[in-house]
Amino acid sequence: MSALEQKMTLITGSTKGIGAAIASAFVDKQAQVVVHGRDREEAQAVKESIGACSSVYGDLGTAEGCNAVLEQLSKLGAIDILVNNAGIFGPEDFFRISDEEWLRYFQVNIMSSVRLCRALMPSMLDNNWGRIINVASEAAIKPLPQMIHYSMTKTALVSVARGLAELTKGSRVTVNSVLPGPTWTSGVEAYFDGLAVEEGKPAQELIENYFAEHEPTSLIQRFITVEEVAQATVFLAMNGAVNGSAQRVEGGIVRSI
Repeated sequence: MSALEQKMTLITGSTKGIGAAIASAFVDKQAQVVVHGRDREEAQAVKESIGACSSVYGDLGTAEGCNAVLEQLSKLGAIDILVNNAGIFGPEDFFRISDEEWLRYFQVNIMSSVRLCRALMPSMLDNNWGRIINVASEAAIKPLPQMIHYSMTKTALVSVARGLAELTKGSRVTVNSVLPGPTWTSGVEAYFDGLAVEEGKPAQELIENYFAEHEPTSLIQRFITVEEVAQATVFLAMNGAVNGSAQRVEGGIVRSI
């Protein structure tokens, strides 16, 4: 019997990439997985393809969208495990990022997690069991000059998780972060397409030279798979002794112990 069996589990941004892999990994552990996406049909399709129990949809980057998702969740019962994966990223010249773009990243990458934690964590504490896992990035502790706005939001997300963990003292609720390094997804493929335009080079050339030129400290010298990130996320959900941590899954890019 899996420790996660029948646990109601919401993974935000789970229609593709890391989120979809995390959702599949929790399904494999017999959790009652709720898939989330911005589009209703897409979320429903992923739910059916991986065998999840339900799906919800809405834009978590706005208070209205988050409230709509919470309304859908209220019909499913209490959430035992919350994985805050929804987020946006992309390379941009710092000197050209507008105030509006900074605020958009703040709303989607930080406030989506804050709103859901504020709404769902109290029932976890009341039930004396729960898991919250924020999917951050190695950029949280190694900010990327080509994505300073993104890096800022991931640092803040780790801080939110650590602060919330302090509120769980003496309970069986845990709050942790997982920090993936460069992970190959369709979103990362789009990132390289954007970088190719910015630098005026073929995307394939940038991909082949990426670790030598941009991540020379990587010990594995390859992209991480979404399945590897999912495995780390499941580990954090299954182990009640891990609380307030920032679990790195970045292939040794960050030179620290």
